[in-house]
Amino acid sequence: MLVAYFDCFSGIAGDMILGALIDLGVDLSFLKQELQKLSLTGYDIQVRSVQCNHIAATDVTVVVKEVQYHRSYSNITDILEQSTLDSRIKTRSQTIFYNLGKAEAKIHNVDIEEVHFHEVGAVDSIVDIVGSVIGITRLGIDSIYCSPLPLGHGFVSCQHGLLPLPAPATVELLKGVPVYSVDLKQETVTPTGAAVITTLADAFGQMPPMKIARIGYGSGKIPSKYPSLLRVLLGEFTPIKQKKDRGKK
Repeated sequence: MLVAYFDCFSGIAGDMILGALIDLGVDLSFLKQELQKLSLTGYDIQVRSVQCNHIAATDVTVVVKEVQYHRSYSNITDILEQSTLDSRIKTRSQTIFYNLGKAEAKIHNVDIEEVHFHEVGAVDSIVDIVGSVIGITRLGIDSIYCSPLPLGHGFVSCQHGLLPLPAPATVELLKGVPVYSVDLKQETVTPTGAAVITTLADAFGQMPPMKIARIGYGSGKIPSKYPSLLRVLLGEFTPIKQKKDRGKK
């Protein structure tokens, strides 16, 4: 069984996930070809090799070339449903957006159909979420494990004004997930990153017993005293065999 362990020592965000998956071997041309199955235009995906604390990583940037409008939960669901993506990718992506929409609806005390995604509804976040599902599916990952998540503090400016960190939607998504505080005045776990990993991860905690085959590093955008990277380890699950107690002769 092929497993992936998301080592989130510096947090997690949509672009970091996508960068790590490309670093693991997801072909950019294939990714772009698959994303063209969505009725989204006016953007381009730029990928470059970077170094963070002398660690080679992949940086992904979605460059928006046309004006993008806010989208409702129903709009995004329709975009996915009308696409020609594989049914597994559609279902997983729709579930991520449902969980994200449910969190936003809870925070704003509205029905999910009334939720209008702002930053999250922008084309770059749709690309990050759907692209991450495409990449995970392409790599043939059977199971995902994730480390506890580090949470920074402070405030972030968004469509609704200043919000405390972690962002309210992020905290809502992280219910039941092991987290810990870090001395960073910045966003370490974004709503997009939280939605993807809490939807797709089978378990949070220690790395499972595995034979590591490949390691991918995805670069973040916010400078930090820690390496601004997401590390994903890919390999075969290898359950530890317990030696039988034969007893004394």
